[in-house]
Amino acid sequence: MQALGAIPIDASDSVVAQVVVERRSGALDSLRLALKYPHQAPPAGQSRARPARASRLKVDPKFTRRLDSLTEARIEHENELARSVGHRAQDTPQLWTDAFARPRQSKVTSRFGTGRVFNGRVASSHLGVDYRGATGDPIYAANRGVVALVDSFFLAGNVVYIDHGDGIVTGYFHMSLPKVAVGDTVERGQEIGLVGATGRVTAAHLHWSARFGALTIDPAGLLDLRPPFVAAGPSGEARRSGRQ
Repeated sequence: MQALGAIPIDASDSVVAQVVVERRSGALDSLRLALKYPHQAPPAGQSRARPARASRLKVDPKFTRRLDSLTEARIEHENELARSVGHRAQDTPQLWTDAFARPRQSKVTSRFGTGRVFNGRVASSHLGVDYRGATGDPIYAANRGVVALVDSFFLAGNVVYIDHGDGIVTGYFHMSLPKVAVGDTVERGQEIGLVGATGRVTAAHLHWSARFGALTIDPAGLLDLRPPFVAAGPSGEARRSGRQ
C-alpha cells in the first residue's frame, strides 16, 4: 500500500506518521512510524525576527497598517474557508491520472519559502510559487479536479481553489477574472482564469499555492509525482511536458 503525505515546513530531521489499519474483521491496528527527513531550516519569516535575505516589496499601505477588527475577522474567515477546502479534499477520491503541470509556462519570479518584507514593516514567508504574467494572460488548471471555491480575498485577491481529490488542493491567486464556478469539473490544462493584480501585490502575476489536507505545501512538489499516483508510460510523460 502506498499513500501521499505532506511534510510540515517546520520539520527537523524526521516526521511521525500515525497509521491506522482497519482489518476485515473490524479490528484496528495502530502503527507509529518515524520517517527520516533531511533537516531544512524553517523558511524565513517563521519567527518574529525579520527574514534574512528577504525581498523588500512595496504594496498598498492598507495591507501593512494596523488592521481593524473587521478586517482581521475577514482574513481569519477567508483562511478558514481555504482550510475547509483542504479538509474536504481528504474525502474526495483521486480525480487525476496524468502528472501535474505548471499553471503557466512563464518565468518563476518567487519560490516557496522565500522571505518578504512589505513596506519595510510586515515580514512573512512566501507560501506559494509566483509566475510572471500581465493582466489578462491565461491561467490553466494544474490537473483534473472540481472547483471548490471562487471568492475575493483581502490578501489573495480573486481566488480559485481546485479540489483534485486524495487530499490535494491547488489555489490560484490575484486573478483579474476567474472563468469557472464552484462545482465545475475542470481538466488538466483548461483555462480557469486570467492573471491580475488583485489583493496584496506589487504588480500583476499568478501566485500558485497548494494544500494537502490542513497543510500548506510547496506546489512545485506536485510536479514531481510519479506512478502509482500518475499514469505510467510515454503518454503520461508526453502530456506532462506539453502545452498547458
